[in-house]
Amino acid sequence: MSNVKNYAEQGGDKWVVNGTLEVTTKGQILIDGVHLERAVNQADSTAATIEELKADFNALLTKLKNAGLMVVD
Repeated sequence: MSNVKNYAEQGGDKWVVNGTLEVTTKGQILIDGVHLERAVNQADSTAATIEELKADFNALLTKLKNAGLMVVD
């Protein structure tokens, strides 16, 4: 039995992080070769119409896709 918080399970197919995972400025996170990064901020919606709300929502989806946080269809 081990008391370490972060470890690779037997065989190395799974990492368990029960502490803090810090990615420095030179580090990256990739999923299927796609680089993940923070999404650009989406301002709170002030939409007064459905059309404006749709535009705000689509802008959010675009930012999530551009950050690699959502699969692009």
